[in-house]
Amino acid sequence: MSSANSPRVPVSHEQLPDRLRGGLDIVFVGTAAGRYSAAVGAYYARPGNRFWETLFKIGLTPRRYEPREFGELLSLGIGFTDMSKVGVGMDRDVRADQFDVAGFESKLRRYKPRTVAFTSKKAASVWLEIPTGRIALGRQEDRQPVFPQVFVLSSPSGAAGRHWPVKPWQELAEWVKSGRQK
Repeated sequence: MSSANSPRVPVSHEQLPDRLRGGLDIVFVGTAAGRYSAAVGAYYARPGNRFWETLFKIGLTPRRYEPREFGELLSLGIGFTDMSKVGVGMDRDVRADQFDVAGFESKLRRYKPRTVAFTSKKAASVWLEIPTGRIALGRQEDRQPVFPQVFVLSSPSGAAGRHWPVKPWQELAEWVKSGRQK
C-alpha cells in the first residue's frame, strides 16, 4: 500500500537495471529500489545498508565492493533484480500492482541461476505467495525443478537494524561456495 508521501512512479519507468546473465551462482532479489538507490542508480546504496559489507564478510566477494560497482559482480557469478522494477521506496511504499511476478519468473527461466536470494520477506512473499509473517529466514523448500534454490535473507537495510541475524547470509554463502567447488 502506498503512503500519502510516496511519489507516484510511472509504471513504464524502471528504477534500477537488472544485472543478469546465464549461469549465475546467485541472483539477489529485493522488493524494489529504495529511494536513495533509485536516485544514485545503484543497488543497496544507502549508507548504513549492510549488503556490501556482508557479502565480503561471508566470503561471497574477495573485497568490499561499493554500490556503484554492482555491475562488476556479474564476473563473480552474482546478479541483481527486484520484484518490482517500477516501484520505489520501502516495502510498504510499493503497490501491489507494481509487482511483476510473471516477468520475474520469465527471467528465472531464461537465465537459470543456481540460487535466488530474497533480501526481504516482502519480495519473497510476493513470489512464494506466503504471508510475510509465515516466511522463515534461510533456505526454503524446493519450489519446482525448473526454479533455483531459494533463500530468504534478513534485510540488510539499516531501517531493519534490530532484525539482523547474519546466519541466513552465512547459510547462503556455504551453499553457493559448495556449488562453486564442484
